[in-house]
Amino acid sequence: MSLPQTTASHTSAESATRDRYAAAAKASEAALCCPVNYDPQYLKIIPAEVIEKDYGCGDPSKHLHPGETVLDLGSGTGKICFIASQVVGPKGRVIGVDMTDDMLEVARRNAPIVAERVGYANVEFRKGRIQDLALDLEILDAELKKHPITDAASYLAADDLAADLRVKHPLVADESVDVVVSNCVLNLVDARMKRQLFDEIFRVLKKGGRAVISDIVSDEDVPEDMQRDPILWSGCISGAYTEEGFLKAFADAGFHGIELLKHDEMPWQTVEGIEFRSVTVQAWKGKQGPCFERNQAVIYKGPFLKVLDDDGHALERGKRYAVCDKTFQLYQQTPYRDHFAFIEPRVPIPLEQAQPFDCTSMRLRHPKETKGQDYNATTEAANCREGGEGTSCC
Repeated sequence: MSLPQTTASHTSAESATRDRYAAAAKASEAALCCPVNYDPQYLKIIPAEVIEKDYGCGDPSKHLHPGETVLDLGSGTGKICFIASQVVGPKGRVIGVDMTDDMLEVARRNAPIVAERVGYANVEFRKGRIQDLALDLEILDAELKKHPITDAASYLAADDLAADLRVKHPLVADESVDVVVSNCVLNLVDARMKRQLFDEIFRVLKKGGRAVISDIVSDEDVPEDMQRDPILWSGCISGAYTEEGFLKAFADAGFHGIELLKHDEMPWQTVEGIEFRSVTVQAWKGKQGPCFERNQAVIYKGPFLKVLDDDGHALERGKRYAVCDKTFQLYQQTPYRDHFAFIEPRVPIPLEQAQPFDCTSMRLRHPKETKGQDYNATTEAANCREGGEGTSCC
């Protein structure tokens, strides 16, 4: 059976990546990373071995918050995990996932040292592939030692075992983490597995959770001959998404509020005229769910004349739009809230009494829908507070 020639084969790409990073866990390889300015206060307690043998192109940890549960994909020797440990604090939790035994050995050996220096232990490292976050490879390893694959029947039995482990003993459970981070790892996954990779990121995030991913992207499509080169693949080059394709992958997986937090002006490398640069993307989970009518409205404040959200809602600046309760609540969260004014109905409609709302198109909401059709009040001028006491409104 011949493999598709559009990319390096799944086996060669993954093997080249695993072998190269196993070697890089033993001796530092400068070609695997681009310069990143990490906050020095967090590096002070991390052993030099971890820093010297950890590779990346960005710092997603700077976008974390205290108390969060964080999952680091392709955690390597653990640098981002150990930084994240300090950011989220003793009430937070950090999980690193990597498939390379040599990387995991360095990370696990240094975890107690970091814990002692910081004063608490909130980091653990698990063995798995980031495109298959349900399969615990260490449990699978142990079972295969008891029942090794020797023929077709045992191969099929191992496949059944893996499927059973994903359900009964998942490496990372559904909706169990607040933030998924990654540092220059997603483009190492074979192209045929990348949709599954993004689906897995989406699966493990809680509703309202987010992904903060640093990676290398290209400004043009990578040609097939470069995609078939395992050295370029393991070097974060030939497996790179295009700038547009990277953002589209988040949207296709169901994320919303997708934004570029960082887009390097200068390329990290240029190969055959194609520029490869570091970006950091943030994307949110939580726009899924039913739509209900509660007579709410939003006004897009600008500065653009018109915007289009991830559900296809087009909003012109300054107009009062009817939205469902889900969209109304969503716009009040990061990253939307600063761009909208929110109008609640004068008489609230309890959610349990709300009727279904048609979100397939946008319409304007007349003010009387929120004030009430019979509303006919006349009031005194409101007091102005913006300039302090004694300041006139007019």
